Amino acid sequence: MKVRFLGSGDAFGSGGRFQTCIHLDWGGAQILVDCGASSLIAMRRFGVDPVAINAVILSHLHGDHFGGVPFLILDGQFTRRTRPLVVAGPPGVEARVRDAMEVFFPGSSRVERRFDVRYVELADRVPLSLGSVSVTPFGVVHASGAPPFALRVAGDEKIVAYSGDTEWTDSLIDAARGADLFIAEAYFFDKAVKFHLDLATLLRHRARLECRRLIVTHMNEDMLRRRDALDIETAEDGKVVVV
Repeated sequence: MKVRFLGSGDAFGSGGRFQTCIHLDWGGAQILVDCGASSLIAMRRFGVDPVAINAVILSHLHGDHFGGVPFLILDGQFTRRTRPLVVAGPPGVEARVRDAMEVFFPGSSRVERRFDVRYVELADRVPLSLGSVSVTPFGVVHASGAPPFALRVAGDEKIVAYSGDTEWTDSLIDAARGADLFIAEAYFFDKAVKFHLDLATLLRHRARLECRRLIVTHMNEDMLRRRDALDIETAEDGKVVVV
């Protein structure tokens, strides 16, 4: 299974990075985990065909994590996509995406398309089957107008987990347990604030996570300045990891 970081940045483009978007290529399944507003640009930059995407799984409904979905849908319309698209996310995901489409391009959410867009609402610790892949959300702590989740994606005896945006919560232990790869936010270096993880807190709990590999992402400018001196693996736009 191949993991490609299409976007490893924060909401504000720190370090010139694209907003959060992680591409999972699981043989017959191609999935985006989060889809920030810059994701379609990142897909074209790094050679990922938007038409090939089967599903988008959203950790929470902030624009730097879901704002690319309207552009992905509209791109499919203009490129004559026929492949169905699943958009899974927190409760209210369909209304939020449709509202965003109407703000960006009035009337666009009501246009008849050649492909079906199916919206699925995630629920805490309730697995969702996407063909050969299973996604399990775990409730975390991040104010975003709808329940936020960490995500655990499993298939073909491989597990990739992702924290989403959150302050420390023990539900991350369950999400990461036994994962081949855990992708975790480390927005700050050692500044503890509500709703976000800092690296110092994450590392204090590292042994409890019980994951085989940890990569941190969603770093602010301070974290990016320090990253070469850190004894931890960091995400980069375009980075590919084989699990």
